[in-house]
Amino acid sequence: MDGEVHTRLRREAGGRLCAHVTGRSTFANTLAYWRAIADALERQPARELLLIDELVGQGLDADQWRRLVGEVGPRLGALRIAHVRPHGLDTVEYCVLQAIDSGLQAQVFSDRKSASLWLSYGEGAGTESPAP
Repeated sequence: MDGEVHTRLRREAGGRLCAHVTGRSTFANTLAYWRAIADALERQPARELLLIDELVGQGLDADQWRRLVGEVGPRLGALRIAHVRPHGLDTVEYCVLQAIDSGLQAQVFSDRKSASLWLSYGEGAGTESPAP
């Protein structure tokens, strides 16, 4: 692995798995934390994942996301994923596009509150209504 990645997993009421990851942003580290999440889901399934991703460094490119989702995506089932990137969204649109193409429900957020609202209430949750 390139540097260290730390993955902390915990369960919340209502079928939600929370993951908090820190370390260097590399393909190997990202694959490692997604494998840890998939392993946890195989041991105890969940309906939702709130992922707080605080990896630092260059984000993955589209090909790397495609490879990652191709490997780990089938292990995630019908999981609804809120991916929080508090240090910036950089290239995570590749992640969302690959997840959606694989049949997963996924969104990327810059803050935990919006992500949690989306997991709980759906697309319009946490967004402001347009002015009349």
